[in-house]
Amino acid sequence: MCVKFDLVLLHPPSLYDFRKANQFRGPISDVIPSSSVFDMYPIGFTSIGGYLERFGYRVKIVNLAARMLMDRAFDVEQKIRGLESELFGISLHWLPHAQGALQIAKLVKRAHPQARVMLGGLSATYFHRELMGYDCVDFVMRGDTTEKAMLALMDEMRSGEPDYSRVPNLAWKRAGQQSSECDAVVVNPMGPLPETLDDVNIPDYRYAVRSVFRYRNLLDVIPYRGWLQYPLTALLTVRGCTQDCLACGGSRSAYGLNCARSQPTLRSPARLADDIAFIQRFSRTPIFVIGDIRQGGARYTDEFLERVAALKPRNEIVFELFWKADELFFQRLERHLPRYSLEITLESGDEDLRKLNGKFACSNAEFLETVKAALAHGCRKLDVFFMVGLPHQTPESALASIDFCEEVYRACGGDKRVFYFVAPLAPFLDPASRGFEHPERFGLRRLATTLEEHLRHLTAPSWEFMLNYETDAMSREQIVKATYASMAKMNDFKLRHGLIGTQMHRRIANEIDQALDWLDHVREAMRQGVEIEGLAARVEPRHSAARTYAELRWKVKNRYAGLASMASMGMRLAMEELTGAIRRRRMPMEWMRAAAAPAQRSAAHEAAPLE
Repeated sequence: MCVKFDLVLLHPPSLYDFRKANQFRGPISDVIPSSSVFDMYPIGFTSIGGYLERFGYRVKIVNLAARMLMDRAFDVEQKIRGLESELFGISLHWLPHAQGALQIAKLVKRAHPQARVMLGGLSATYFHRELMGYDCVDFVMRGDTTEKAMLALMDEMRSGEPDYSRVPNLAWKRAGQQSSECDAVVVNPMGPLPETLDDVNIPDYRYAVRSVFRYRNLLDVIPYRGWLQYPLTALLTVRGCTQDCLACGGSRSAYGLNCARSQPTLRSPARLADDIAFIQRFSRTPIFVIGDIRQGGARYTDEFLERVAALKPRNEIVFELFWKADELFFQRLERHLPRYSLEITLESGDEDLRKLNGKFACSNAEFLETVKAALAHGCRKLDVFFMVGLPHQTPESALASIDFCEEVYRACGGDKRVFYFVAPLAPFLDPASRGFEHPERFGLRRLATTLEEHLRHLTAPSWEFMLNYETDAMSREQIVKATYASMAKMNDFKLRHGLIGTQMHRRIANEIDQALDWLDHVREAMRQGVEIEGLAARVEPRHSAARTYAELRWKVKNRYAGLASMASMGMRLAMEELTGAIRRRRMPMEWMRAAAAPAQRSAAHEAAPLE
């Protein structure tokens, strides 16, 4: 029997259909958990789903990108036809999903002509007016904190006579008074941003786990391919950011321009600790804390660490560092946590480039002191990431970052807990970032501005031609070659110091040579206007040259919690589902009261209990 949902949330691949595409995507996603089709859905999916289900709505997540990766024969159109809902939401958070998002929107409209299709996320917010020009798009939900705006939209749709002008953040189409008139696009004002994120679970793992049982499907809701084998989890500490990194769409400037956000909004340490307590009931893999916890200040950091320490966490906690840290900070981590690790996106060994770009804007000596202090106080794993394609960065300065790895290695006494990675700034400068908005000011040249121009880049035959920028020091071709040269030098560095074995070194070296040969072939074919057949099957390696899974992962003995813990969690979620079912049966009367007294409904929203 087909279940009717109130909202279906679909996560598209970056390119539809990548399984048939004639494309070499290269290392564009090497330092994130998902693949080059960006199959990890935004964590806002779960927070929206969990929030709406507290008010009686049925919300289903379908990770189409992951399903397509896991099963080459997975029929996307058949899956969409089998879903019944009045509203389909499609993620367009990061711009690499633009082509896939619009193609999925077209498939939904073809299968369900009467349903409404909505796009949301940071990139959808930025390009909302262009998106509203597509026949397959009815709504764009703008902004970065949209759970309550989504509830307002669902309420209007259920009312029978919806007035979409009352839904904050929404872009929508109002039919003309005469049939000859075109639909008018209406962009509602942004609603007020909440002072806290504590009334929303971000991510909402309770919703995700409960939906597996409620809708009898596990594969649809997994965050990315491979999650079942290694269930990495994450906590979002903040919406917004104190930092203003040059190319990031999640930077302070980008949030201000795109989401009218003047300052970050934090989740409280108490709510974060509650989430950790829940996660360790089903997973033993590390918990990644998104956003430097020091953004909330010293008191916030101390309270978080004290609350987590009281849990006696079984999972390793992974922290991001956005700037240098002193020994006192690491002493506190060591005192409160049995296991912790660090992620540092250094981007370059050149201090001046870091200051320009906004990442770890301190001296190399201060960075080395940070690393040494972390290792001296119990850090189990410390990942350092370098980037190729920064403004003012020459091919020589890109390679010099690998020389700096030698300096780090020596300063740390050859400590094998430090892991080194290099990847390109790819495929895009993020819209709304300082680099995208003012490229000439920072030594950049933007090669795509509109959504349509980015769609053409996303269908290019190789990742070189996906890039939406060049720099004052390197063309796209030079960025690609400098990337592989840096990878090769990093590969040799790791072999020389025993960080990888000879077999891994040989595999990576062969893949780099193969990639360079085929990129030359693609470049020449494009210059001559020759069609390139069978490219993906011939050049896309099983793993990209920079991606060494063993290095990116943390070692764990058991990936999942014990049977007793998981059984207890299942019983609790069953009780929550029963309570929710009782609440849903009472909902019709609540809707009638809400229609008569909207203010009462608003108050009911605020009073709804967190699960």
